[in-house]
Formats: sequence, C-alpha cells, structure tokens
Amino acid sequence: MTGRLVLAGTPLGEIGDASARLVDALGSADVIAAEDTRRARALAAALGVTMVGRIVSFYDAVEASRLPALVDAVRDGQTVLLITDAGMPSVSDPGYRLVVACVEAELPITCLPGPSAVTTALALSGLPCDRFCFEGFAPRKSGERRKWLANLLDEPRTAVLFEAPHRIDDLLADAVEVLGGQRRAAVCRELTKSYEEVKRGTLAELAEWAREGVRGEITVVLAGAEPRTLDLDTLVERVRALAAEGTRLKDAAAEVSAATGVSKKALYDAAVSRA
Repeated sequence: MTGRLVLAGTPLGEIGDASARLVDALGSADVIAAEDTRRARALAAALGVTMVGRIVSFYDAVEASRLPALVDAVRDGQTVLLITDAGMPSVSDPGYRLVVACVEAELPITCLPGPSAVTTALALSGLPCDRFCFEGFAPRKSGERRKWLANLLDEPRTAVLFEAPHRIDDLLADAVEVLGGQRRAAVCRELTKSYEEVKRGTLAELAEWAREGVRGEITVVLAGAEPRTLDLDTLVERVRALAAEGTRLKDAAAEVSAATGVSKKALYDAAVSRA
C-alpha cells in the first residue's frame, strides 16, 4: 500500500485561520515533518489536537538528510504531513526538495490549502493584483541586493518579497536608489496578528518610516514599473554602474540585456566605447 505526502498551510498568527482539514491531518498523520517541532506541538495544543504520529524536524540544515526516510515512509504506506512555522510549505520555506523527491519516486502528493503571507499581503497592499511575481527574500549584502533590485526596474507586474525586520530599512533605502523614490509599495508586518500593520506609500516615504526600526514578520509588495522608453544612454549607464560595483562588463551587459531586451552586444560595445 502506498501512502502520501500532505503539504499543509498553517496559520500566520491567528490560530482561528487553521482549517478543519489541518486539524484532522495533525491528529491522524503517521509522520509529522515540522520546520520547528516545538512550534508544531504548540500549534496542536492550541487546536486541542493530540498528535499520534511520529514528529521529526524538517528545516533547512537537515532537509537533505531527512529526505530518504520520509520518502521511504510514504512508499511504505504512511501519511507524511509537512508543515512549516507559518504559511505554505515550499514558499521560501522547507518542502520543495521533498516534493521533488516524491515526484521522482512517483508517489502521491496532495495539499491542504491554507494561509499564505504572499497572497495576504498582495490583497491588502492596495496595488494591482491581476498579475504579480514572488521574489522570495532579498539578498543580504547591499551590492547583491542592488543588482537584484535592478531586475525589477522594468518589471511590469506587482512584486511580492520577504525581508527580515533588521534589514527592511536597508532594503528600502537601496530600493529608492535603484528603483526611484516615487515607486509605490506597501510594507505588511505581523499579518493576522494583534499588531498587524500595513504601511502604504512611495518608496521614499516608506524608507523614511523604516529608519526608526520595524519589528515583526515583514512582507513587501512593490508596484510594477510604468511603461517607459528605454534610451541607449540610460542603459549603458546602468551597465557601467553594475561594472563599477564589481560585475564583469560582459556580465553587466548581459544582465541589462536580459532585463530590457536590448542587444547585449550593442550595450557592451557602447559601454566599451565610453570607458
């Protein structure tokens, strides 16, 4: 008999957001793979659930080593429930590798829909929701973060990203420099919790607000870029700016080309001629 892998969304903060299916799964799964076993036990206790299954930790540092045993458990007919600390597994959280392993082993996988900070913040942002992209966590180092933000310079879709509270001020300051202070955005913190707050405004306004310090779990929603005419001089300056930060000139030209559709050779040749 073949078991199955069950991915389940857990509350972002408000315990009442737990689904009836999650409650049932916590009480019936043979194995509960949890990002933090202590938080899994606390969640079960808050929901009045007794977990009869075996509980194992499943976080970034042990994810690879835990895969074979969990895949074997599913193959042996057991139900493996995967949960993270909050929100949906695999979305900037552990889970993707386990899903891939089960797919490759042709084992059943299902999902219990539940809370997601991505769609919750998007809905609250007041920004267009018809088309959006999710960018995960911003790079920690400023130089890498600025290059990463440059890829959003001409992105027409609303972008959603995560950031740690102690880096949100640096992210917004870099965003002002790279994307311009007038781009609109929303910073959502502590979603569904008692101190939930959604701060909306321009990047310049939000950067000024964040200088005083921001606490809690942070999700940022960034408005898409307005259509604009891209002139070669502007793009060459962008290539040269990336090169000045340490990127090889050819790589910088390729990066700007990929983001704008302008010929990599034309950008490189123009940058060389103006060196």
